[in-house]
Parts: sequence; structure tokens; C-alpha cells
Amino acid sequence: MSAQKQNDRWRWLTAGAVTFSLLAFLLLLSLLGWQGLRHFWPQPVTLFTLAQPAAGEAQLLGEVVSRQALPRQQLIDAGLPQAQQLPEQVTRYLIKTGNRDVAASDFRTLLESDIQRREQPPEVLVLQRRVGGDALGWFAGLYENQQPLTAQNMQHALQERLQQTHQLLEQAERIRRREMAHITAQLEGLEAEALKLKASGRDSEQEKSMLMANRVELQRQFVAQAERRASLLQESARNTLMLRDANGQLHRIPLAQIRDAWYPNAMTLTQKWHHFLHHLWHFVADSSEDAPGESGAFPAIFGTVLMVLLMSVVVMPLGVVAAVWLHEYAGQHTLTRLVRIAVVNLAGVPSIVYGVFGLGFYVWLIGGTIDQLFYATSLPNPTFGTPGLLWASLTLALLTLPVVIVATEEGLARIPASLRHGSLALGATRAETLWHVTLPLALPAMLTGLILAVARAAGETAPLMLVGVVKMAPELPVDGIFPYLHLDRKFMHLGFQIYDLAFQSPNAEADRPMVYATALLLVTIILGLNLTAMGLRHRLRERYRSLVQ
Repeated sequence: MSAQKQNDRWRWLTAGAVTFSLLAFLLLLSLLGWQGLRHFWPQPVTLFTLAQPAAGEAQLLGEVVSRQALPRQQLIDAGLPQAQQLPEQVTRYLIKTGNRDVAASDFRTLLESDIQRREQPPEVLVLQRRVGGDALGWFAGLYENQQPLTAQNMQHALQERLQQTHQLLEQAERIRRREMAHITAQLEGLEAEALKLKASGRDSEQEKSMLMANRVELQRQFVAQAERRASLLQESARNTLMLRDANGQLHRIPLAQIRDAWYPNAMTLTQKWHHFLHHLWHFVADSSEDAPGESGAFPAIFGTVLMVLLMSVVVMPLGVVAAVWLHEYAGQHTLTRLVRIAVVNLAGVPSIVYGVFGLGFYVWLIGGTIDQLFYATSLPNPTFGTPGLLWASLTLALLTLPVVIVATEEGLARIPASLRHGSLALGATRAETLWHVTLPLALPAMLTGLILAVARAAGETAPLMLVGVVKMAPELPVDGIFPYLHLDRKFMHLGFQIYDLAFQSPNAEADRPMVYATALLLVTIILGLNLTAMGLRHRLRERYRSLVQ
């Protein structure tokens, strides 16, 4: 009876631990979702009329970010003037005023006693700009080449002009990324060919003239594409919007600097949901070159997933081969015990140490050697002797290698020895037994190691700062130029973007919602990769379950 009670205690204890873990994870997702996703929902804009004894009334336009009840004594201790006349409890508001390029800060605090009246005018306009954050005010006119435009529905005209401007900017960016990039790659190839001919002594006058003719033609094409792009940019800069702020001042804003415009106080629920989904998709799929807090997260998503895939391609064969050698061939002696101890100790090494190792060994030693052997004509400009995607993937593969080795070896240890003996008794060789019996049965354990490796690698930031990640990458590691996958390029990463927005941003308060949204995106990607691997592991486990029973 006492044994039954003790079993019940352990059962309830383990159930409680699992429940606590699930609740903690759901709480984490809820916090990230609430703090991050509400940034994409159109918030109402309030016009505050403030009572100022010295200067009379003043107006402030902004979104209420938060409110907090403070005791009067706290305000007295803070040295606030006239705090003695305030009530015992005072409400303090944090207002996002926007207009960062005009005001000193786009956040301001207000006390309830400072507010004389408040309203939410339906004609208030919010502009999401590419640089400088949101701008709030009233629509005061639309201009084309300094000439005012008139229309029956100016809101509709503004949206049409914005769409036309966005199309022009997309065409200009497409020219830069495709046509001009292809021509630049061809010019670089001609320069490399010329250096090779000169180094080999085969640079005859005929070869030089052919190279010069090709170079002149490519330069002519490049100039033509550059002029075409400049024409599109000039055309996109023709339209400007006049915005009047709460103080009555007018501000001229080019439409090329505006991503979106909306009237939050006049939007219906359907319009708000459409706005929410549109801005959420922009955050996930946009790949513009604006500041991290202003642009989308697609380059960081692409870099994170690509790095994890390359890391998995490297770490899985190495980890499986090492585990097979330790368990199937090495035997039990001092050397294998030392190797296992070393593997376990490697799992506890701080990640920044792997970053330093990757910088010294992969980047400077191996990358520098590759440049001297194969890219000597490009020196002193490094090709592989600089941090990049390849070295970041190899560094994280080394970091996660102990996890794969331990998980795979545990899976090999759970396979009954009778299966190996039966295979050998039927005439199979040791290699055939390993390939057709042992490794298929150990696949679920291998995938477990892969899941743990992906979860750790996708969230690492410190080592990547030394071996390839950057704040803003001019190009993606994959494009339409041969060899299509550029392992030498630097890349963006969601973990580093979270760090940069949270600690390196000049306006951390405004970028705080983006920190939560990016963190939610990173957790979602890791969860998706893990669920995919777990589903595959479950199918393999069910397939081979009957063999181990």
C-alpha cells in the first residue's frame, strides 16, 4: 500500500512538472504574441488639450501606449513641481507622438492633471515611413512637381499615388538587384580573366582588345540600366504629401518615403483586420534595405533558416559517424572513455568560445589559405578570408556536434544485440548489418539529436557576431547569379536582430514591439522545424517499433 502511495506521489509530481512546463511555454508565447502582434493593429490616435499655466493651452497628438497609477508621494520625491496639489493617486500616460524627425523624442509622458480634454478626430492621418518612424497629423494637400492636386476623394487619390510610387520603387530595385548585378558580375569576371591571362603570359594584343571591347559594352549596358533606374527614382520623387501636425506646422513628406497611410479613428473592424494582416505580412515577407526597426524580417528569416539547414547538412554526417565509431567499432577502453568525456565537456563550452575559434581557425586560417590558393588575384580584398555564411554554419555545426553524438549513441545503445547477431548469423557482413539494421533503427535518435541541434543553433547569437552575421546585409546569400548560393556572403539572423533592436537601437522604446514580434517569429520558426523533425521521427519509430519488441 505504501509503495502504491509513493508511486502516486511520483505520478502527480511528474504530471505537475509537465503541466508547469507547458504553462510556462504557453505564457511565453502569449507574452510575445500580445506585446508583438498588437504593434500591427491600428491603434486609435488621441488629441490631448493640455492646460499650461504659463503658455495657455497646448495640443498633443499621439497613441496611448500605457497608463500607470502612481502615488502622489512618488511624484513629490521625484521633484515634480506642484505635486502637492495633486490627488493621492495620479494616472500617468505614456504617449507615442511620432514625428521623430521634428520632436526630440517620439514618446512623452502626461499626468491626468495636465489633460484638460481629449478627443479622437476621425480625420487624423498616420503615415508609416521608411525612415524616421510614424508621422501623425492632418492631411493638408497632395502635390506633384510642386503643383497641388485636386480630386473628389483625396483619400483614394493618396492611396493610388502611393501604389504608383511603390511600383516605381520596386522596378528600380529590381533593376539594381537583377540587371545591374548581372552586369557587375560579368565585369568582375572580365577583370579576373584579364589577371589570369597576365599571370600566365598569354595577354596578347588580340586578347586585350577583345577584353576591352567586352568591357566597354558591359559598361555601356551598366550606364543604360543606371540611367533607367535613376529615371524611375526621379519619377517616384515627384509626388509629395503635406502634413499638418498638432501645432499647426506643415511638413512636406515625399511619397517615396511613405510605406502606408491610414485613418485609424475612422476605420471599421473589417478595415482594421485587413490593416493588421497586411502589416503582418509586410513584416514577415518584406526585404527592403531600411533600418531593422522599419523594414521587414524576411532577410533575417532567410538567413536563419539557410544557416540552420547548412549546419544540419554538416553536423548530421559527422555526428552519426562519430557515434557509430564510438559505439560499434571503438570498443570499451581508455581512449573511448576519454573521447566520451571530451564530447560531454564540449557540450558545456560557452558559445562565444566557439565564435572565437571559428574566427581564428575557419575565417583566418582556412579562409585565408583558400584566398591565397584560389583567389590570389582578388587579394588584398578577401573572398573567404572574411566572416560569412559558410564559416557561421561550420562554427554552429561544431557547437552542436556533441548533442548529435550523444543522442545518436544513446539510440544505438537501445537497439537489442540480438538483432545484430541475427543479421550476422544470416550471412550479412558487419557493414551490411550497420547499414540495413542498426542505422534505420537509430534514425529516431538521430532526429532527436537534430531537433536539439536546430533548437540551439537557431537561437545562438554570440558566436555569429564573430563569424558572419551583420545588422544589414546588402544582398541575400542566394540570388540569380552563378553560383547562386554565395557561401562567402554575410547574412542576417533573427537572434542578432533581436539583440540589435533591444540594445543597439537609438530609439529602443519605439522598437520594443518589434523585439517581441521578432522573438515570436524566431520561436515559431524553431517550433516549426522541430515539429517537422518530430513528425518524421514518430513515423520512423512506428515503422521499426515491431523490430525492437
